[in-house]
This record gives sequence, structure tokens and C-alpha cells, in this order.
Amino acid sequence: MENKKYIKLQFSETAEGQHDQLIALLADIGFTGFEEEESILNAFIEEENFKSVDLEDVLKKIPANYSKTIVNEENWNAQWESSFEPILVNYFVGIRAFFHPPIPQVKYEIVITPKMSFGTGHHATTYMMIEQMEALDLTNKTVVDFGTGTAVLAILAEKMGATSVDAIDYDEWSIENSIENAGANNCSKINLIKDETINTGSIYDIILANINLNVILSNLGAIKSVSKKGGFILLSGFMKADEAIMLENLAKTGIYPLKTTQKGEWISILAEMK
Repeated sequence: MENKKYIKLQFSETAEGQHDQLIALLADIGFTGFEEEESILNAFIEEENFKSVDLEDVLKKIPANYSKTIVNEENWNAQWESSFEPILVNYFVGIRAFFHPPIPQVKYEIVITPKMSFGTGHHATTYMMIEQMEALDLTNKTVVDFGTGTAVLAILAEKMGATSVDAIDYDEWSIENSIENAGANNCSKINLIKDETINTGSIYDIILANINLNVILSNLGAIKSVSKKGGFILLSGFMKADEAIMLENLAKTGIYPLKTTQKGEWISILAEMK
């Protein structure tokens, strides 16, 4: 694969609470990687996808000082790997890299290669998705993971007993990373699909979508069309401030919220297709 270049924006002297807001807004304009260091936020986007006008719109909403550099893909990955630590979600799931020792006393352990893809479990949205999945019965269920990132949720779905999992992402790097991660976890029921929407022609028992507000809102019709009656839809990637607009659009689509969880400024909504 051709070596990509990424633009790295480093936001400094950010106030408490600004990181979550910046991440949400930057994810909406194509940023795919984030690192937090106390008062510093690093954000990464492929050089070809960067648009200064989009960044200007973000900074009108959240004024912040930043510096801009260009980094090679392998440099980003080396930095990411060096800072990656295992994650534990309620002794339900442990997520680690291959270079970490096994995590004891967890029901499911997932080993991933911590590369560019979003979804290692560190971020609140992925954590909440996993937390909410614990209450679902995935045995013999069909699942779609829309915006799969590292495929961590798809891998968990298979480990929880799903008969098939379609994992969709528009980003080629995410697909490559997901293939690697699925193999590392001995998964055989995950079908990786490169696409920008759910366009598989299948109907699913469980739909997972941890992306961002705009992508979810624009795909609610597609989500409804592939949802089995009585099936569950688990959503995240948006903030508490977006809850009202999300609930309003779910109601218009005929999707019924069951439970909302919150971690920091982020929320996750479990809903049902009736």
C-alpha cells in the first residue's frame, strides 16, 4: 500500500471539556485519529482529505490555538503504538495489543494492532458501545458494524455468538487494519466491506453504528431499511448536546430509544426497531 501522509493538528492550552467538543466536530470533517495529553489534543487526517475551510468552521464554534505539521503514516503508527495501553470494560471485555500480556478474569479478550483506525476502546464512545453490548444476546444473530474502524465491535459480536457480521468502513486503511485484527482474533464470520453506507441487501438482528452525528443522521433511513423488526440498534459517536436532535430523528424514522448511557460529554443510545 502506498505510504500516506497525514496532517497533524496539535491544539494547545485547551480548556476542560473542549477536547470532546473538538473531537466531535473534527470527526465530522474527516479527522480519523486523536491523542489526548492533558491540555493538548492531537488530531490526524489524511492530507488529501484536509480542507482548511472546514477547519475554519470548527474554530468558529470552538476557538483554539493549534500548530500544523505533516507526518508519515509509519511515524503516526509508531507514536500510537508507543502510547497504547490495555483497556478493561467491566471485566466483560479486555482489549490489548499483541505486545501486552493476556488480561486475566475477563469474559472476552480482544487483541488488536493499534494503528490509525478509530475504535481501540480508549474513546468513550467505543467504551459505551461495548458496555451496552454486554446486555444484548448476540447468539445466532446477524450483525452489521457500520463504521467498523478497527473492527473491535465486529470481533466482539462474533465472540458473543453472532452467526455473521458485516463490518463496513469507507476508509481503506481501516479495512486493512480490520482484516489484520480479525485474523489475530481467529474470527471467521466477519465480512469486511468498503463502503460509505449500508448497502448489503441483507436484514440484520443487530446494528452497531459508532461513527458521528452527521453520518448517523444521514443514514437513519438505510439503518431502518436493513433492521429486522424487533431488532436492536446501538448508536454512538455523538455528544450529550446532540441528544435532542438524535432522538427527534429516531422518532421520525420509527426507531424507538430504550436506553441512553453517558461517559463524559459523549452518549450512546440503544434503540429497537418495532
